[in-house]
Order: sequence, then C-alpha cells, then structure tokens
Amino acid sequence: MPQENAMGTAKVSRLVLTTGIPLMLSLLINSLYNFVDSVFVSRVAEDALTALSLAAPVQVLVSALGLGNAVGLNAAISKALGENRPDKVKKTASAAIFLALCAWVLISIACLLGVRWYFDWQSGGNEAIAAYGRDYLSICMLFSLGQMGQWVFDRFVIASGKSHLFLFTLSAASITNLILDPIFIFTFGLGTKGAAIATVIGQFMGLFAGIYINRRWNREIPFAFTLRPDGESVRAILRVGIPSTLVQVLTSFVTVVMNSILLVFSSTAVAVYGVCSRMMGLCTVGVHGIDNGLIPIVAYNYGARRPERVHAALRWALIYSAAFYLIFLVALEALPQAVLQLFNASDNMMLIGKPAVRLLALAWLISIPNLVVASALQGLSRPVPSMVLTMLRQAILPVLLALTLRSFDSLPLIWLAFAAAEALCIPLALILWRRGSRAALG
Repeated sequence: MPQENAMGTAKVSRLVLTTGIPLMLSLLINSLYNFVDSVFVSRVAEDALTALSLAAPVQVLVSALGLGNAVGLNAAISKALGENRPDKVKKTASAAIFLALCAWVLISIACLLGVRWYFDWQSGGNEAIAAYGRDYLSICMLFSLGQMGQWVFDRFVIASGKSHLFLFTLSAASITNLILDPIFIFTFGLGTKGAAIATVIGQFMGLFAGIYINRRWNREIPFAFTLRPDGESVRAILRVGIPSTLVQVLTSFVTVVMNSILLVFSSTAVAVYGVCSRMMGLCTVGVHGIDNGLIPIVAYNYGARRPERVHAALRWALIYSAAFYLIFLVALEALPQAVLQLFNASDNMMLIGKPAVRLLALAWLISIPNLVVASALQGLSRPVPSMVLTMLRQAILPVLLALTLRSFDSLPLIWLAFAAAEALCIPLALILWRRGSRAALG
C-alpha cells in the first residue's frame, strides 16, 4: 500500500463528516423503508402493526449476529490497514464472509424451532396478532442470508474509508423494498407476509450490489469465499464482535420484557412502543451515521499510533451527533401527533402516543454521549467496556426502572425510565473512555 489511507491523513473534522454523511444517508434510506413498512402495515390492521412490534425483538436478535460480525470485521480490517498488512486484510475479509454464512444457518434453525412458540407466548391469546407475526417473521428469518451478507460487504467499504460506496449497496436494498412493499402488501393482498417478501428481496439486492461494488471499486480489501477461514482472523473478528452481539441479544430481551410490561396496559401501548422504535431509527440516523463512521477512524489511527487524531475524532463526533439530532428533537417535541397520524393512529393510540414520543425523544438526546463513547471504545479494540456501557443504558437500567415504576400504573413513567437510564450512564461513559484511551494510547 504505497499511498496511505485517508483515515490517517485527512483533516479530522472533515474526515468525521465525510465518513459519517454517506452512512447517514444510507441509514436514512434503511430507516425510511422500515418506517414505511410500518406505515403500510398499519393500513392492514392495528393487530398487524402490533405483530410487527412483537417481531421487532426477534429481528434484533437476527441483526445481532450480522452486526457483531460487521463490527468485528470493521475494527479488525481498519486496524490491519493502519498496520499496513494487506495479507491480514484479505484473511479477515474472507473470514467475515464465512461467519455470515454460519449466522444464516443458526438463524434458520432458530426460526424452525421457535417462531410459532414465540408468538403463541407474546400475542396474549390474540390469534390474529400471532398469525400476522408468524407470517412476517418466518420469511425474514429463513431468507436472512441476504441481510447477513449485506452487513459484511457494506462494512468492507466503510473500513477502507470509501463510505460513499455504502450508499449504493443500501440504496439498492431500500429502493427495491420501497417499490415492492405496496405491490406485495396491497396489490397481491399478502399483508405482513408481503412486507416480509419485499424486505428479503431488497436485502438480496443489497448483497449482490455489495459484491459487485467491492470487486470493482474497493480493491484495497480483497476477499475470497472459503469454508476454511484463517483461525486468527476469525478470533480477531469475534473478540470485538461477540460483545456487540451479546449487547443486541440483551437489548432484544429488554424489548420482550418491555412488551410484556406494556401489554398489561393494552396492546395499543405495544403498538406505540413499536412505532417509537421505528421513529428512533429514522430520527437518530445522524447520530448513528457519525458513530458508525467513527469506529474505522479510531481503529485506523489506533493501529497507526496517532492518539491525537483519536481524541479529535471523538470530540467532533460528539459535536456533529448533537447537531444532527437537534432538528428531529424540535419536531418530535412540537408535533408528535403528526407522526402518529402517519400510522393511522386511533384516538386511544394518539392519547398514549403523544407523551411517549416526547419523553423518548428526550431519552434519545441524552443517549448521544453514551453512543459516541461506546463506538470509540470499539474502535480501540476495547469491546468489554463498550459492552458494559451499552448493556447498562439499553438493557439493565431501563428494565429495572420500568419494573420499579410500573407499580404506579402510569405509562409516562415507563417512557421516562429510558431517559433516566441514559442520564445515569453518562458519568460511567466518561470514566470508561478515560481509562480505555489511556490503556490503548498511553
């Protein structure tokens, strides 16, 4: 590699933006099609929307396997690039493809064994909700190979600093889904099953686009398809990726628990929680785009032993993340009813939903320092502190607070538990960063 990667030479304030903005656009497209999925399904029936809310934690579990692989390969490949080790780059890339195949096999087995049981348990005896949910989730899981593969090839272009190419792979998936959604849901009358079919076709389009783009324009990361991957590369990916996977698994468990708590109030409360989760994905694209872009920047400069660039990247990520979210915060606080109307909200759903939107919007603002620090720790190959922080803010504290506050029989207090959990974790995030950066960078 005769010419150094831009990760180590570009001005940090500009690099954080040029790496993050393509990811934001891609995440925006991705969030839009999830958002539109829910908008379309809400026109089928409120039970169908509730079914998607109940399917969400299982989808998080499915994504956890792909995300863990993606986070691990992102850090490992970026570090290898910073160390100028092209042989290590190829071995890591090939190992990531093998792990994606393994993830799909595990997901398919889990689907065959558990989807029917899960909806029988979570639907509260409502057979319509259970039927909608089984139709949707079974298709998404059995054909998740496209999603697992897309995670890998997307991260190849991010790790090499060519984040603009990521826009094309995810756009292929999202635009395909947006076009096919109304056709399968309404024209063919397939309901939630149609939404699932459109989703998996879109994911495979994203996978094929990712393979093509990496072969043609991302020669810095060569890869091969193999069933005998390099053991050291597999371990390097899993060392960073497993904690991220465990966090997502725990987050899924939290969603199941929260759905169970909310179902005591009403099935409409569960639908509202699902709608708010979709809105979070849309409104925090700026934050997550910057955070995802921060990981390879930190990893590269950690490998190249440039601590001043690592600290600068963290500072700019905090500034940009807050700036990109403030616009959404103002809109959510001022006009929650406008968002809920997109989901064909009943009067009861509107009554429950308006305070939920406002309180959760505040929680998402408070979460920004925690999200940025967790991503930076992953870039430093410090997965355990990142996992501890994320588990506390996304899982342990929200559940403990919600279980404590439910005795007051007040839904707004349940929503407030998320904001309180984020606020309590900010001091811990600062301590973990100080310790982790000193240990890694000196």
